[in-house]
Amino acid sequence: MLPTFVIGLREGLEAALIVSIIATFLRRNSASLRGMWLGVCAGLGLSIAVGVVLRVVEESLSQSKQEAMETVIGAIAVFFVTGMVVWMQHHARYLKRDLETAATAALKNGTTTALAVMAFLAVLREGFETSVFLLATITNAGSAPAAMWGAVLGIVVACGLGWGIYKGGVKLNLHRFFQITGAFLVLVAAGLTLMVFRTAHEAGWITVGQGRTVDLSWLAPNGSIRSALLSGVLGIPNDPRVIEVLAWACFLVPVALFVYWPQRWRPSGRGARTVRLGTAGALLGAGVLLVLLVPVPASASASVSATSYPSSLTLEQLLTYTGHRTPVGLNAGNAPGPYDATWQATSQPGTELLTLTGGGLTSPRALTVTDPAASAAPVATSWRVVRGDRLTLKYWLPVFLGLAALALLLPLLRARAGSTAPASEDEAQASAHDQKGQSHRVYASSEV
Repeated sequence: MLPTFVIGLREGLEAALIVSIIATFLRRNSASLRGMWLGVCAGLGLSIAVGVVLRVVEESLSQSKQEAMETVIGAIAVFFVTGMVVWMQHHARYLKRDLETAATAALKNGTTTALAVMAFLAVLREGFETSVFLLATITNAGSAPAAMWGAVLGIVVACGLGWGIYKGGVKLNLHRFFQITGAFLVLVAAGLTLMVFRTAHEAGWITVGQGRTVDLSWLAPNGSIRSALLSGVLGIPNDPRVIEVLAWACFLVPVALFVYWPQRWRPSGRGARTVRLGTAGALLGAGVLLVLLVPVPASASASVSATSYPSSLTLEQLLTYTGHRTPVGLNAGNAPGPYDATWQATSQPGTELLTLTGGGLTSPRALTVTDPAASAAPVATSWRVVRGDRLTLKYWLPVFLGLAALALLLPLLRARAGSTAPASEDEAQASAHDQKGQSHRVYASSEV
């Protein structure tokens, strides 16, 4: 409930601020608010429609396609919240000034249509971001109704704050507000990044890096407040995998440093270029070392024979087919098993569609199992997990480190390319000036 409350509060307040600033400006200039309210209602209605359509489409898909759609929606939500936090971190102080400047320019044309469109686009943008982010967060929440009520409560509070700002009764330090909520949302987005990699695995898109890291069940047992905080708020499951931990850290650390590193400690000029070059070199060096030093096992140490698939599975048996990961949407506390299992061959060779019923499930759950005979064999499972982890560390992580180094170097390369032409032109002019001066001196000396 807390993450969706903060999402609704922050996104709702951004839209409410823009609307209240526009309304205050119109009232001050004795202009009608009717067009602005039409734009607000249109943006709100379209945002709700987007959320409903996405939810209906998701529920109509099969289990694997639902997980694929959740992956896409989650990735879009991470992109939105990151851009939102970064943008508001740098523009919250001057939001009112910039909006009033744009509103003044619009009123010079003798119409309020531009302001109505501005309000519509503001509400539509925040509403669309809210729909996508809430859909991704509610899908992974322990209680969907509680998460929905949290979002509604956040939006209501945001509207109340916006009304208070419009009436002049509420004074809010916007920079500090967006800084605090932004820090919380960076943590939520990091957890959502982790869940994107989990649903991508369930969709069959990511098959490497599925080894266990730590068991957090002792810290946050199911049903406890600590579990609600760790899993429900921060999005960290009890059994994070190698690639999920790497994704979480690779998102959280650079975004937090970029947004919240104190301005007085940030180098500038030559110092900034030195830091960029040093960081890029360290990233490239770490990637090269991983490629050279991480070994990858060539083959399994035991052969695996095909077995018949069981018609009943306990939770422990089910986990052997899923890489020791609880399938998305299956709550072991409410549905502990055993489950009735139905196996059906798919069009992809070596892949079976497993449908689970009973065991506390309120509706059938379907998931795709790749090579179920090998998955049930301990030796093969261990080898495949180890190999996937090593491939992640040897190839995928170095690729990410290389891309991060390239992102650091690109601004320096662009600046260097942009300064080359003017520098060469200046040097040519200086050389021509020197030559002219030399010829003048030679001419003067010859006259003497």
